[in-house]
Amino acid sequence: MAEILLPAERVNVAAEADICVIGGSCTGVFAAVRAARLGAKVILLERQNRFGGVATLGLVGMWHTLFDITEKKQIIAGLTFEMLERMEKMQAASPFRQAAPRGIRINTEILTLELDRLIQEHPNIRVFLNCAFSTAITKPDGSIEAIVAENKSARFAVRAKIFIDASGDGVLCKKAGVAMRRVKSPQPPSSCARFSGWNFPPGFDLRACMEKYRPELPDLPCGYYWGMNIPDSALHMLAGTRVFNCDCDDADQITAAELEARRQIYAVLMMLKKELPNLPIALETLPAAIGIREGLHMQALRQLKGAEMLSGKDFPDAIANGTYPSDVHSDQDDGISFKFMNGNQTLFKNGKSTPGERWLPEGQVLPYYQIHLRCHIPANVPNLLAAGRMLDADREAFGAVRVMVNLNQCGEAVGVAAFQALQQNAPVQNLDYAQIRKLLAKGGSIVLPAQKPCAP
Repeated sequence: MAEILLPAERVNVAAEADICVIGGSCTGVFAAVRAARLGAKVILLERQNRFGGVATLGLVGMWHTLFDITEKKQIIAGLTFEMLERMEKMQAASPFRQAAPRGIRINTEILTLELDRLIQEHPNIRVFLNCAFSTAITKPDGSIEAIVAENKSARFAVRAKIFIDASGDGVLCKKAGVAMRRVKSPQPPSSCARFSGWNFPPGFDLRACMEKYRPELPDLPCGYYWGMNIPDSALHMLAGTRVFNCDCDDADQITAAELEARRQIYAVLMMLKKELPNLPIALETLPAAIGIREGLHMQALRQLKGAEMLSGKDFPDAIANGTYPSDVHSDQDDGISFKFMNGNQTLFKNGKSTPGERWLPEGQVLPYYQIHLRCHIPANVPNLLAAGRMLDADREAFGAVRVMVNLNQCGEAVGVAAFQALQQNAPVQNLDYAQIRKLLAKGGSIVLPAQKPCAP
């Protein structure tokens, strides 16, 4: 491959802070806000024009329930609950104050506005939107001195004492020398879309219609899909695409995946116009970015293992609670394996659900599982934390913790951990987990003891 030698360059240090967060998903925003509320000066960089990540840019308007599997005990609060309260005032969220086993629907356009408002309420957070991370500048001890970023005005450096990678792709982790793990058969990416006029006649079967038109429209996606009506809107969100055999850390492959997902959406629209010509259906919104389920995983102090997590193991550094099932999407077909916290297992494939053997004894459930902080702490960089889908988890654990309400909590915890590392002037590998849990609880998070499988 031909090469070009770039000349050495000098860049201005455009900003300095206590903590610098790369990535403005809800995970990154919540990390920044929790650190700022504790008094830290924070810089938040986002390469797109808005906050919210896959929720806002990817149009995924569904958050999982905030209650345990028995539907009796709230296990998630913090900034997730705070944002739902804000959206509730705008009629932009479905009921969430009681158990919502089918999920909480949100209007992601209102979420965008409320995230803006949340950030602007904290003057000690400085924001850089439309700003791309480039590289890291490291010291001999492996710590990060600064990061280099670029926007339409300039290429510049940002200095900080502690850094948080909330990019999802692990862009800072990779440049800082953190070992990254590539999984076999990663879960496939997909794109959502919003439609108006989504009101089918009685008896219409979307999946059957897809099979009918597949010979004529080969770009139609596989048979799996889900969708929802958007609160305070006449639009319907459809999540029905899937791109197989895609390495989401490969720039060429993710480019091809973006194009393929849009071809699948186009095929769905053409199919509906052919089958239901009198239906006033219209494509209203395409996502700003494809939804990536899984990419690289970093090597952390301790991997989150499904066997431990689903046994109710007591982690001294537990910082998040969840009940979302371990669901693993095949990268070869529409198959999805579900491991539910009520003890059941199911394989969904070819439009059919096939029950499997229970993974818990009959009569037992796991009320909730927990996520530990150590899977967010890179093993070899003294001032770097990470939150998002690149966390260190095995296949079973990742299938459960990857959803937004779980990663929202992880972002908050990492923001608090960054503040503590700042206060202690100590490497992130030597954090006081008990103190972090106290600070999380003081800030509105629900901090619970471990829960073993039991009778509901």
